[in-house]
Amino acid sequence: MYDDFYKLNGKPFQLTPDHKFFFNSKGHNRAMAYLRYGLEQGEGFIVITGGVGTGKTTLVRNLFDELSGMNVMAAQLVTTQVDPDDMLRMVSASFGLAHEGLNKATLLHNLEAIARARHAESKQMLLVVDEAQNLPARSVEELRMLSNFQVDNRALVQTFLLGQEEFKRTLQSPGMEQVRQRIIASYHLEPLSPDETEKYILHRLQLVDWQEDPTFDEGVFRMIYEFTGGVPRRINAMCDRLMLYGCLEELHHLEKDAVLSVMQELEQEVSFDPLPGEADTQPSPATPEAPLASVSPLHPSGNSTGTGQTATVQRPSSEPMPHADELIYRIQELEKELDGLKQTMRNEQKLLRKAILLQMDLDEFEDFK
Repeated sequence: MYDDFYKLNGKPFQLTPDHKFFFNSKGHNRAMAYLRYGLEQGEGFIVITGGVGTGKTTLVRNLFDELSGMNVMAAQLVTTQVDPDDMLRMVSASFGLAHEGLNKATLLHNLEAIARARHAESKQMLLVVDEAQNLPARSVEELRMLSNFQVDNRALVQTFLLGQEEFKRTLQSPGMEQVRQRIIASYHLEPLSPDETEKYILHRLQLVDWQEDPTFDEGVFRMIYEFTGGVPRRINAMCDRLMLYGCLEELHHLEKDAVLSVMQELEQEVSFDPLPGEADTQPSPATPEAPLASVSPLHPSGNSTGTGQTATVQRPSSEPMPHADELIYRIQELEKELDGLKQTMRNEQKLLRKAILLQMDLDEFEDFK
């Protein structure tokens, strides 16, 4: 709609991840460098974490675009609460292998066989797991078994794990030490800065042949940053609505009043999700300046990627407030438990009624004796 009004050759702010719109911010550039580093090493795990909408899936799409001309057999697995018993089946399915009705030993044998075959062809085998925060700890442990496939002390399967911030808690949980030891690099993806937010918006517009229609009032980009927190998905949603507003109002110059109107509209919608901490009246004890603990070094030898820094997964010293998605998941799990308890109570009531009726029958039988 607005793309026709502003004579654009496409929608610049679609919510669906598209590697063609990949914006090489400082954080995304660093994350891509770690993924490329992982490919060079060809072993262990690379872990990328980040908040909802920070661009992790776009990273994966961009990575797969780069892999198209390389000798890499890559598969992507988007997890949705995968149980340990199903993990190897889903991995096998991702690589196009048979998996229905096969036991664990057969699945592992088939995966190792294909990994050895690709190694003989001088090809790497890469598994990218997106939305890894949904994985139970035991499912992550199943993935660790793939790192045991080796030829001449070289791993046959490389694994990248991408997930939201709560995935760091999974990695820190008891019993995950062997997984942590296999993490050779990890990075936490932060939102864009105010300057990057402006460049991000203009970058996406330029990719659809924007001819400075509309133009933007001074201060508009700063307002967008403050409303979205620099989160790319939020920026896309905000800018998409702003462009639509401009189209409906036939505006070729977008001023602050237009941004305020869109902000008010979005805040009234049921899908609106306030930025973490917006409702807080007191500062949180877990400030950005608080000390952070690392999960794993970049490499057992302590070497860096050449940037002079060691890549680590960082964790706040105090437990962060869960994100809305995580709270929804917890509520759903509690509802499942509640439904299970209700069903158990109903079954017990049925048994109790049967026992009472049986006792009444026995009493009547005794009376007739």
